[in-house]
Amino acid sequence: MKKLISLLLALALCLTCFAAMAEGAKENLKVGFIFLHDENSTYDNNFMTGAKAACEKLGVEYVLVPNIAEGEACYEKAAELAEGGCDIVFADSFGHESYMIQAAKEFPEVEFCHATGTRAHTEGLANYHNAFATIYQGRYLAGVAAGLKLNEMIANGAFTAEEAKIGYVGAYPYAEVKSGYTSFFLGVRSVCPTVTMEVTFTNSWYDEALEKEGAQMLINNGCKLISQHADSMGAPTACETAGVPDVSYNGSTVDACPNTFIVSSRIDWEPYFEYIINCVKNGEAIATDWCGTIETGSVVLTDVNEKAAAAGTVEKLEEVKAGLLDGSIKVFDTAAFTVKGEPLTTYLADVDDMGDYQGETEVVIDGQFVESGEGFRSAPYFDLDIDGITMLGA
Repeated sequence: MKKLISLLLALALCLTCFAAMAEGAKENLKVGFIFLHDENSTYDNNFMTGAKAACEKLGVEYVLVPNIAEGEACYEKAAELAEGGCDIVFADSFGHESYMIQAAKEFPEVEFCHATGTRAHTEGLANYHNAFATIYQGRYLAGVAAGLKLNEMIANGAFTAEEAKIGYVGAYPYAEVKSGYTSFFLGVRSVCPTVTMEVTFTNSWYDEALEKEGAQMLINNGCKLISQHADSMGAPTACETAGVPDVSYNGSTVDACPNTFIVSSRIDWEPYFEYIINCVKNGEAIATDWCGTIETGSVVLTDVNEKAAAAGTVEKLEEVKAGLLDGSIKVFDTAAFTVKGEPLTTYLADVDDMGDYQGETEVVIDGQFVESGEGFRSAPYFDLDIDGITMLGA
């Protein structure tokens, strides 16, 4: 009898331990997603695709809310989703951040996750989190594909090596955009060393007319290839009309631009959404700053359009990807660029983003600018203007 009592006590103790371990776990999750635009924006559609895939794979309820501006409407919608039973609320645009933080403070039992933001590591809120990915590696790879195309056109006599100028349609002159177009340019220059680049800004995340106008201006300026950090089909369709090669962003444009689309880089958000859902399901803490990589399946390229791309592009991209993975290639290797004619040996980046636009963190380490993912937060903070790139209107 004593042995039976001891066994029962031990069983009760085990059950108590398991219950304590699972105390923070949740079942029947509901996730709310806030998007700046709708599915017509390649940027927002990319998030929507990942959200649906993750939630359906893991069997959780979800709500997709498009067209929420970067203003008080974001707070109101985040609060509404929290009050409506969402265990996780996610927003996808940089300007949503302060409103997500406001909601996180009001609803401490709900997890608030935000893409491209910079303040999670300084706010100190247990339920507010930032996420991004090392997309500069994807843009570098896309740049290699663009550089190979330039080399092919030079070899075919379309223009000389000294005329190898490309264009880039940017949204805003923010670090995220600068990091993107600089990594793209460095990828191009790694195989086409004479290249220069012009950048124009629309000062909008999504404006098809302005993006098309910007691409056309760059083409008129003599740019031989166009890429973008913009969310519509404006730039790609301008390129298709003009017969100018194009590297797009956030998804393939081959259906609309079969003759000019080469490749596109994008962040696949499904791995992050699966991660945060599983964290809440299992009662585990979500990382304050999560940064996806090539290894996590978060940084991806579309299939290469071999009709428009240079011969050998697929094989070269695999070679460069292997170098990025084993560390033998560093996107922001300081030996690969100069600033105002000088090598970069030191730089204080504004990693903490306290609103004063003052750098406080040394990011040049062991011969490279240590960017997000390898560095100090998830969102990019590379904001230098390197030689070879001209910002129009700046």
